[in-house]
Amino acid sequence: MEIRHFRYFLAVARHRHFTRAAEQLGIAPPTLTRQIQDLENALGTRLFLREQREVRLTEAGRALQIEAELAVRQFETAQFNVQRAGRGEAGRIELGYVASAVFSGVLQRHVGEFRQRHPDVEFSIIEHLMPTLPRRIEEGRLDVGFIRSPMQLPDALNAVELLTEGFVLALPDTCWLGKLKAINAQHVQNETFILPEQISGTLEVAAHGGFAPTLGPQPGSLVSVIALVSLGQGIAVVPESVVNHIRLPNVLYRPLEDCRPTSSLSLIHRRHEKAPATIRFIEHIKAARTP
Repeated sequence: MEIRHFRYFLAVARHRHFTRAAEQLGIAPPTLTRQIQDLENALGTRLFLREQREVRLTEAGRALQIEAELAVRQFETAQFNVQRAGRGEAGRIELGYVASAVFSGVLQRHVGEFRQRHPDVEFSIIEHLMPTLPRRIEEGRLDVGFIRSPMQLPDALNAVELLTEGFVLALPDTCWLGKLKAINAQHVQNETFILPEQISGTLEVAAHGGFAPTLGPQPGSLVSVIALVSLGQGIAVVPESVVNHIRLPNVLYRPLEDCRPTSSLSLIHRRHEKAPATIRFIEHIKAARTP
């Protein structure tokens, strides 16, 4: 038996007439008659009582009508859901991110807009240490990731730049630098630098000031970096978006006057992605990214 047999059966049950049912189905009446006979033979019982002007369901036919309607509905629902998944309108995306993607609003903006357009795509969104994200995506444990560029990526991955952001200094409030009206790169040459996951800003400040930086710990998350600054362990070059989102006691934020390093928040993904929902999300990001 195939799903078409159930559809043919339901059409005859609905119209109680083979000719009218055949017209609705767009097939010849003899063809419909053979299909119903095949169904009856497969089930080993009669489904219709043939009368002069119409047909009536047997007890077996009435029982099949309930099951056939359920089977057809389930089949059509499954077909609809599979087609939607194939178009990327449903599915699941495993997404990893670094904290600055949240502080800048980039993650909320792009995921929120995509969810509005595709509410049946489910997201699993988890913060990860940035150095682990490329490998997780390459190995298929994650589908996409929000990172802070520049970052060396495997050949199998691609990056889509979303937002360029500047850096600021995070200082203990007891640090002498906080008393200066303007801080230049050379002023920080004797300081110990607490390192965020993206150290390009620290290296650029040191290069501009003409010194080799004294590197302190690299604790991982930006909150951990600012926590060590608040404990007087050193200073840090951090994304400017943290100024309005990480407020800890004993911490000051100050700009650098003569050096304005920047980095970019980017989406990374597999170059040859196959999952339709992930492909649609990547296409959404590319279309909606900040110019």
